[in-house]
Amino acid sequence: MKIFSYNVNGIRAALGKGLGDWMKTALPDVICFQELKAHPGQFDTEIFDSLGYHQYWMPAEKKGYSGVGLLSRIKPDNVFYGMGMEEYDSEGRLIRVDFGDISIISVYIPSGSSGDARQDFKMKFLGDFSAFISRLVPGRPRLIISGDYNICHKAIDINHPERHKNSSGFLPEERAWFDEFTASGFVDTFRVFDDSPGKYSWWSFRANSRAKNLGWRIDYNLVTEPLRQYLTGAGIDSEAVHSDHCPVWVEISV
Repeated sequence: MKIFSYNVNGIRAALGKGLGDWMKTALPDVICFQELKAHPGQFDTEIFDSLGYHQYWMPAEKKGYSGVGLLSRIKPDNVFYGMGMEEYDSEGRLIRVDFGDISIISVYIPSGSSGDARQDFKMKFLGDFSAFISRLVPGRPRLIISGDYNICHKAIDINHPERHKNSSGFLPEERAWFDEFTASGFVDTFRVFDDSPGKYSWWSFRANSRAKNLGWRIDYNLVTEPLRQYLTGAGIDSEAVHSDHCPVWVEISV
């Protein structure tokens, strides 16, 4: 099973830049989208039908904002929308599907870069998300959480870390949350296979950042420890240019 996570920064724009053609080549078994910025009636879903995907969408109530999706070649046994918390579910932050005893979550963790109020909201979300996952794991111990975490976990995950120590996405309290979350039993799958620097999944549109590789690694596929032994590969598809992010993937043989 090859699982991709992709913040498309507007699915209508990404489709206009060839997202469908990329999917024909990449052939994900499951793809988790974040930041749809649209409701299903506002974009053409037929391309996904033609590729054989079952489609599950959770847009934000606010138009042109946030939203997640999850597409799968295999029909899941169960689909769950949201965390059961209106303040987050109204923003379209999470979908979960179950395939037998394996569960996959597409999550879009809030950004705090627009100011103190949203940074406070982000930190509250992180605490509530941790609690939500801690309640889920005992019953679903084979869990994959794919998405845009809006956090660079370690200094290796960001360009010039000394310049960003006060930036949302690399704040000490955010990185401490990531430490605690992974210590609770999650594996950063990319780092199992690649411990080299300069590997990023997001680049600002400003200052020609992508061409200069001035990026941040904020998109992850995390798996619970029981799935570590089944990992066969993980990577970052930095050649995909439908967004300011690029897809990140993990392959699991179970």
